[in-house]
Amino acid sequence: MSKSLKNISVVATATVVSRVLGLVREIFIAAVFGTSALNSAFVSAFTLPNLFRRLLGEGALTAAFVPALSHELEHRQRAAALDLVSKVASWLLVVTTGMVALAMLAFANAAALLRLTGRLGLEPDTAQRLLLGADLALILFPYLVFVCLAAAFSAACQVLGRFTEPALSPVWLNLTILAALGLGGWWASGAAARMHLLCGGVLVGGFLQMAVPAGVLCREGWRPRLDLQIDERVREIIRLMAPTVIGSAIYLINMSVSRFIGLSLNDSAASVLNLATRVMELPIGVFTAAIATVVFPLIARHAARSDWGKLGEDYHKGLRLVLVINVPAAMGLALLSEPITRLLFERGAFHASSTALMTPILAVYALGLPFLSFTTVALRGFYALKDTATPVHAAALSFVINLVLSLVLMQWLSTIGLALAGNVAVLAQAWFLQTRLTRKQTSLGFAPLLPNLGKIAVASALMGAVVWGGMRLAAHLPLAGKAQDIVVVTGLIPVACAVYAAMLWILKIEGREDVEALLTRRRGKTVAR
Repeated sequence: MSKSLKNISVVATATVVSRVLGLVREIFIAAVFGTSALNSAFVSAFTLPNLFRRLLGEGALTAAFVPALSHELEHRQRAAALDLVSKVASWLLVVTTGMVALAMLAFANAAALLRLTGRLGLEPDTAQRLLLGADLALILFPYLVFVCLAAAFSAACQVLGRFTEPALSPVWLNLTILAALGLGGWWASGAAARMHLLCGGVLVGGFLQMAVPAGVLCREGWRPRLDLQIDERVREIIRLMAPTVIGSAIYLINMSVSRFIGLSLNDSAASVLNLATRVMELPIGVFTAAIATVVFPLIARHAARSDWGKLGEDYHKGLRLVLVINVPAAMGLALLSEPITRLLFERGAFHASSTALMTPILAVYALGLPFLSFTTVALRGFYALKDTATPVHAAALSFVINLVLSLVLMQWLSTIGLALAGNVAVLAQAWFLQTRLTRKQTSLGFAPLLPNLGKIAVASALMGAVVWGGMRLAAHLPLAGKAQDIVVVTGLIPVACAVYAAMLWILKIEGREDVEALLTRRRGKTVAR
């Protein structure tokens, strides 16, 4: 487990860089475009290729590819595994290129129809927002090819034990977008020209995301070649992918419906929901994704060996780490949602009124953070067992709940209702996945985690009390505006983390011995130097 913790720390550190840059990217986008209809159109258009990435890349393909590649390494060695990488990448290139061509044709026709506002019977403002979304989707959809290949190459790197470079590959996307925004501020004279530069930055960044892990594989001995031959290994991956594609398609429809409901609700809904999601994704992206990235190949190897005891042991360790980090993160983010929003985004075209819109949405989203993180790891349990059908049922359940509650709650709570609907849907999905996983393999039951969950809840409650009390005290300081926000955020977060960690240590949370071993090993290396 100490080696796993080391890999998790490597991935988490690399992901910190990526997520921080991603947050800086969103801050600059918000400063340039605010919560305007143009920004909401960009968010909606960029959501589509990203969701199709889940359909063919990080979701379905990774779920099928990692166990198959692990089996090749276990039974047929590295040469066969690298040969499988070529076959999968070749078919992925063909399929995604075809999808991009069809999608661009569809969006071009949709844009032409939307210009006939009178014939469609839409209100002019609604038609204009949808037209902007269709035009930008037409530009951005080729990103799908790059990011799907990047997902395949990154999964192969992780199975080979190379975690750092795949974790860093999103950095290139963020850097190119920031460069495009800087160029737009210096050279472009209008919002439309700046938006086109931003879209260009996305495409260049997508290419670099693909090239970085591909370069790592080349250093590991892989030689790129087009290989469209279908053998039994490819057929198995296709069989495993089929139900996951259906599940990812449900998720795709689910997210697209939410975004376009927001786009039709008002000018700011889609962009505010996106910014709140980005802030919430920082703990998910840094820690949950790092844990899932390291745990997945590990439990897939145990499943390939039919070692169910080790499978359950490492699955529970992964879940415990996720809960240890995300339960207090949810509480802290909910309590500090207003100063965090104001400190990160309130500048340029993002005004105090935008902060007032986003603060309650971020607080609501934060409460769903533990369940979303739990779901991320639980899905890996099914994929390690080569069960890609049950997650489809979970996705369908989540879709129905989210759609129905979104349509109902938006009538009373506007954009906040969409966030609440998403939380309830992911809670139901987490419950469904874990109950089915326990039935499938009793060693993966949730019961062993209950004592630790109680300790996490007690430590988080105490931490929340410290944050709440600290905010009350800070309100009496002779500071105003962002100066007070800086004191609250930079002062309270380290104190809260220290209180929480101390409580977990006092309560003797399971797994602290692994942390002690890792720290002792690092101190030994430092002394040796």
